[in-house]
Amino acid sequence: MRKWTTQERQRQAELVKQWQPWQHSTGARTIEGKAIASRNAFKGGFRQQLKELRQLLRKQKLALNEIV
Repeated sequence: MRKWTTQERQRQAELVKQWQPWQHSTGARTIEGKAIASRNAFKGGFRQQLKELRQLLRKQKLALNEIV
């Protein structure tokens, strides 16, 4: 990992202020691009659903055992 000196950090800050990259940022433009960008933060999220499904299946199995 790069270690920035105080002078390097200050110079980079000045350059970024000149470039103003936030002025040129447009984000996704097409429908496909917007769909892809909307999933950028998705991490999976199926673990909780699987846990709930296991609990439901356990309850169902117990209920079936009581019937038989």
